[in-house]
Amino acid sequence: MMIVNNCRDRQLEVSIIILTRNGLEYTKLCITSIQNNTDENYELIFVDNDSKDGTAQYLKTVKNSTTIENKVNRGFAGGCNQGLKIARGKYIVLLNNDTVVTKGWLTKMISWLKQDPSIGIVGPRSNRVLHEQWIRPEPYHANTLEEIEQFARIWSKKVAQKGYLASKISGLCMVFRRELINRIGGFDERFFPGNFEDVDFSIRTRISGKKLWVASDVFIHHFGNSTFEINKENHNEHFVGNRKRFLKKWNIKGGNNEIEDLIKREIPFNLTKHYISL
Repeated sequence: MMIVNNCRDRQLEVSIIILTRNGLEYTKLCITSIQNNTDENYELIFVDNDSKDGTAQYLKTVKNSTTIENKVNRGFAGGCNQGLKIARGKYIVLLNNDTVVTKGWLTKMISWLKQDPSIGIVGPRSNRVLHEQWIRPEPYHANTLEEIEQFARIWSKKVAQKGYLASKISGLCMVFRRELINRIGGFDERFFPGNFEDVDFSIRTRISGKKLWVASDVFIHHFGNSTFEINKENHNEHFVGNRKRFLKKWNIKGGNNEIEDLIKREIPFNLTKHYISL
């Protein structure tokens, strides 16, 4: 593992952690959208899982960034934990590299955390995401950055300052206070290389007594499953395997109402049982 730091010393409000494993063009789009649409003082923390397409070399050129280069694929959970260890911001953002953020995205999500201390994690709406955060059946046919921005403006105006409780938040974009990591730890690395680590993190957040919130007026475009596709990995195979690990960990069978019953059963948060060390 090698760490390259391009950050200037300044008061940081937000640490944005992005994992990469090839997919350079997606990553460039994501970074450009962050640079164009983010008003907060932030640092970028990149965790590269052994890319072969020049991604790691490009990331080292990005201003206000730190790049962790892994010589092996640590997966989503492992990479996130590496980023969380060095994050300096008051607020933490986990963001997929195949996303495009839109105007006001971070300001709106952080505002929910500022106004309600009981919220543990805030997530956006998106076109490819868990059902609870999905924009459909709203028609969405954006194919260019201009069309994405136009849709986001119209959508955000229509549902301005609205949000709602969720049972889980997708790992495509999670925003939370640094204190949450002190409270529940990081991501469970048994869910390698990806799938269900975000659901597990959401459940542990709720067991700790914090709510999950969707900022309805924040739209983030998600290309979806690009890391699996680019690296020619079987997404369904990993999904099925990690689902089995998830059900075994929490001793449930996968019924629709089991998550709510599980959380009630597991409360209060037990550091020995529920905390995941970074």
